[in-house]
Amino acid sequence: MPDIRERVEADRGLLKKIQLRIPGYAGYRRREDIRQADNILRIQIYEITKRLRTDLEMVREAATQSPGLSLSSLGNVMFELQGIEAKVRHAEQGYSGFVAAIRIEEKELDRLYEYDYAMIDGLDRAAADVPALQAAVSANDKAAFDGAVIKIRADLRAFDEAWSTRTKVVTGTGVQR
Repeated sequence: MPDIRERVEADRGLLKKIQLRIPGYAGYRRREDIRQADNILRIQIYEITKRLRTDLEMVREAATQSPGLSLSSLGNVMFELQGIEAKVRHAEQGYSGFVAAIRIEEKELDRLYEYDYAMIDGLDRAAADVPALQAAVSANDKAAFDGAVIKIRADLRAFDEAWSTRTKVVTGTGVQR
């Protein structure tokens, strides 16, 4: 995945370039660009979760025709995914301008990308597990179905742990590595 920060920097117009030359304003301009990149990333993460939820809904629909498969476990995973979607969609942005309750400096914002990568990686792994879940439903294989659901749930937990750690770093309530 390309670094969104580089794209935002490359798309700076003349006014933004001038702002970078003004003493005292350059840092604000850079932080605003990082905030914009953070927002773009958040939208992309939300879109990934939406696609994953759609895929899981299709699997659940197919699984209703397969006797012996526990739809409650898949329902729980989908409920967790909906919670993740809500967290991402309604979270505060990484930087909020001149006067913020929680001020994040440029260096800290860059470090947040480490957590962002871990979040996306967890979602990508969950999405990569969907074909195994679909195959288990098609074969009416309870053991494979249960295993695939457990794997997807673990991948979503990896996302959630990265999200929680990121939130703690942003709010200053967590220990930074």
